[in-house]
Formats: sequence, C-alpha cells, structure tokens
Amino acid sequence: MSIAETAAPEIIPEISASSAAGRTAGGLHFDAVLYPHRSMGPRGFMTVMTCLTVFSFVAGLLFFSLGAWPVLGFFGLDIILIYLAFRVNFRTGRIYETVQLDDASLLIRRFLPDGRILSWNLQAYWAQVELVAGAPGAPLLAVRSHGKHLVFGKFLTPEERQEFAAALRQALTRNRNRQYA
Repeated sequence: MSIAETAAPEIIPEISASSAAGRTAGGLHFDAVLYPHRSMGPRGFMTVMTCLTVFSFVAGLLFFSLGAWPVLGFFGLDIILIYLAFRVNFRTGRIYETVQLDDASLLIRRFLPDGRILSWNLQAYWAQVELVAGAPGAPLLAVRSHGKHLVFGKFLTPEERQEFAAALRQALTRNRNRQYA
C-alpha cells in the first residue's frame, strides 16, 4: 500500500467542559502545563520598537529634506505593520496546554488566547504517546487511542517534544502497572 493510499487517522473528538470537571477523584499521577517559548518579553519589545521608530523617523526626515516627502509616510507605515506583527505574535504566545493523568483518564486541554478551552479525555489504559511525521526533522507529538489520534504541543521544539513524549510514556506505563499489577 502506498503512502497516498493510506487513510489519515481519525481525530479524537473534543469533549465538553462539564464532562471534564471533577474527573480527578483518584488523584493526579502526571500534571504538566505546556507553554510556547517566547524569547522577547515586553521590555525587549519596547526596545526594538523604540529603535525602529527612531531609525525610521531619522531616515524619513532625511528623505523629506531631500524633497522625497512621500517616503516619510512609508516609514510610518512600516512601523505600524511591524507593531501589528508583534502584537499578533504575542497573542498567539498566550496559548497553552495542560496534560493530566489520573487513574482512569488522560485529559488534554488547550487554552486559546480568545478564552476558549478545548478538551480531550482519553482512557489512560489505551492511550499511547507517539512522535508522528511532521516537517523534516520535526516530529509532531501525538497521543493515540482506539484508532484515533490527537496532535498537541505543536509549539514545542523537537527536543522538547521528545523529552515530553518520554516523560508521558513513562507516566502512562507506571499508571498501567499500578492498576493491573
């Protein structure tokens, strides 16, 4: 069977927030919060924007003094566009995910910047952690259960995905051994 003939696995359906509430009666055996890495904080953003603004203003004045006054508007436009690009980047940086394992279930929640929460609840015994093919050299972190899969932690680096996959596999194995030993 060629790659083109293989069917894509089915995605694990989202659950409602009410069915995820109160699910940790047996206590958590694994609890992780995954955040995207952001190398520039608010102070760095202000420094970059200040330097760009000063440079654009000085260059705009130079072109204005040479009689090319329409160029001044384009220097202002580039600052606005760069600012908007940074704001979009900071907004997407507010996404995070939680992964919780208790006696019976593995709960994965994705907290979106707009306040929505997406949740997936899987039976812990059947959950398998995988690194599936993504971009070359960057496998995606996924959990598979009952022929369906869920990709999560897309914002992690490839090394972080491998480390997290190993830690979650180990927690799932310990949980299975504890229940059925």
